[in-house]
Amino acid sequence: MRSTRILLLSFLSLFFFVSSCNNKSDVVHDKIAQKETQTIEKKDAYEVKEHYSKQEVDIVMRDGTKLHTTIYSPKDTSKKYPILMQRTPYSSRPYGEDQFRSKIGPNEFLMKERNIVVYQDVRGRWMSEGVYDNMRAYIPNKTEKQFDEASDTYDTIDWLVNNVENNNGKVGVWGISYPGFYATYSLLDAHPALKAVSPQACIGDFFFDDFHHNGAYLLSYWRATAVFGYEKTKPVKEAWYTFPELNTKDQYQFFLDAGPLSNLDQYYKEDNVFWTQLKEHPNYDEFWQKRGIIQHLKDIKPAVMVVGGLFDAEDLYGPFETYEKIENNGENYNIMVFGPWSHGDWARNKKRQAIGNVYFGDDLSLNFQKNVETKFFNHFLKGEGDKNTGLSEIQIFDTGKKEWNTFDSWPPKNVEKKTFYLSGGDIADGAGNGFSEFISDPKKPVPYSEDIKMVFTPRKYMTDDQRFAARRPDVLIYETPVLEKDMTLSGEILAKLKVAITGTDADWIVKLIDVFPADAEDTEETQEYLKMSNYHMMVRSEVLRGRFRNDFSKPEAFIANQKTDVNIKLQDIHHTFLKGHKIQIQVQSTWFPFIDLNPQTFIPNIFNAKASDFKKQTHKVFDDSSIEVSILN
Repeated sequence: MRSTRILLLSFLSLFFFVSSCNNKSDVVHDKIAQKETQTIEKKDAYEVKEHYSKQEVDIVMRDGTKLHTTIYSPKDTSKKYPILMQRTPYSSRPYGEDQFRSKIGPNEFLMKERNIVVYQDVRGRWMSEGVYDNMRAYIPNKTEKQFDEASDTYDTIDWLVNNVENNNGKVGVWGISYPGFYATYSLLDAHPALKAVSPQACIGDFFFDDFHHNGAYLLSYWRATAVFGYEKTKPVKEAWYTFPELNTKDQYQFFLDAGPLSNLDQYYKEDNVFWTQLKEHPNYDEFWQKRGIIQHLKDIKPAVMVVGGLFDAEDLYGPFETYEKIENNGENYNIMVFGPWSHGDWARNKKRQAIGNVYFGDDLSLNFQKNVETKFFNHFLKGEGDKNTGLSEIQIFDTGKKEWNTFDSWPPKNVEKKTFYLSGGDIADGAGNGFSEFISDPKKPVPYSEDIKMVFTPRKYMTDDQRFAARRPDVLIYETPVLEKDMTLSGEILAKLKVAITGTDADWIVKLIDVFPADAEDTEETQEYLKMSNYHMMVRSEVLRGRFRNDFSKPEAFIANQKTDVNIKLQDIHHTFLKGHKIQIQVQSTWFPFIDLNPQTFIPNIFNAKASDFKKQTHKVFDDSSIEVSILN
């Protein structure tokens, strides 16, 4: 029982990376991810306690609620320092003014050169008062005592600059994942002292990030419902929630045996507020719409550096959309950095950067921390702040050539739009007149990975070898011939499927794959049972719940056997398919248990579907289906 619980808790490391990478006690918090954080949490020669003093305060918000705040201040008081702040739902531990984190701040360079570093438990979490609201909605034009995360940030900054000794009056905010969302939130109604903000792997909208992808529920996130769903009534130093005991190491089989989503109610009762919200709001209704933050990103004043991982399984939508909305709706300093990282990798100190079996290079995160992140914050918090940072507007890693590129805009200006057709198994220049078909059976869904594990939204599947899927009869394959020259795809990919189904509902998954040549060499990351020869690297993938093909707010059934348009936007890429490689597209209708199973019979709310609603159906994909890409010249 004990080993099962430790395993379950370790899954959440992927979601809570930002906490674990900075604080040894945060690893203890929920016993999260010891294996994932061992390399980060090894104590180095720099002792935070030797160079910093620590203070804990409860800052009073405009409505009287007290938010617990931890302040690390340099012991050297000979000069003034800027404030670097992170607001988090994952605890500002360790608690107690004699208890110190082993690392503080965004990276070790900013820690060692000394800044005032602040952590705060957001409203309703851990030692802060109030009621927690998952992705709390923003309130424009607030009245005197109305509050949201923007006002809580404003009130906190106002107290800090007026009460913390030796501060220079300038504040920066950073955060990864959920703290990245709070970093984005700080930009709204920003305090005048807030000069630089770095939202990293930032959630943009829960209907497209984390818990949903284009309306499909991410079953792989189901265990995280415990973290966000149980409310507390008073400040606490220990976790008030527990995780369900699953007693298995086979995630695929567990969820297959569990059956319809309604059967999972045995693990989460009505007291889990978030589980109830998920079930009651299966569509993109007002509940989800008002929790989105990207639509509010207009006329932003502080400097912004958005950071994301091109293989982030959790938050890929948010960073791209955050950068784009700020860029298109204002004139502030706004840059974007995307590397070959999974969730939060850029805050690590791992020598070899790899995702799963695919190795990308050495010291990529360290170089980012030293030469980009530190430079950004220092310019606006300690330097001239005149926007002449020396940093490029866009820094993005070519995940095929394995090198950094810089651009003045995103997507790059020198791209050419190109349409390829999915015709008769080929990726072709012209459309065909036929179709391909497959039988989609909810009792035998296509796995998202061939690994037999119990994991929480795995990192490695984003570059996993897709040969196992290519060999299934319920996955359609389309390929180019072997490329005679390099082809770089930069920006958005749009799959425009023409389909017909015998049922009344279906999910559609499109995967873009780089097929390696036969002479590709193994690396030390290559799994023992694999070879990189003919490796099918997934470069990008996305799902659309077919009922939302026309409107995420208004689900509609398919008409059986009627040809229908289904358009799927895949997140942006920057990848060179090298000479000697092939481009492959895979199309399928199950992706389990990354997403939940579609009954393939239209049910108004899939959370209420019964076992009898799940039907085997035949799906057709017509040869005039296409993929629209942007090719870099």
